[in-house]
Amino acid sequence: MTQKDLDTRFLEAVETALKMTQASLPQDVQLRLYAYYKQATFGTAVYNQSENFDLRDAFKTNAWMQISHLSIDEAKENYIAIINSLTSK
Repeated sequence: MTQKDLDTRFLEAVETALKMTQASLPQDVQLRLYAYYKQATFGTAVYNQSENFDLRDAFKTNAWMQISHLSIDEAKENYIAIINSLTSK
């Protein structure tokens, strides 16, 4: 069996994550998934505070900024690893 390419594995992990309920995931895991997803799909975080910026957005932005040193591929791999660890339980 050949190893699937990173993008395919990432998209499959995203599809799996979309089927999970927020209530089933601890908030720290949700924040890590959010950060890795944003890094994987948009690249490095840019701080942009808008008028509607609230505490929830601050936590999300902070989580993303903490992993902004990762490459897009590293973020995808980390996202996949979290999803795989959650589905193997």
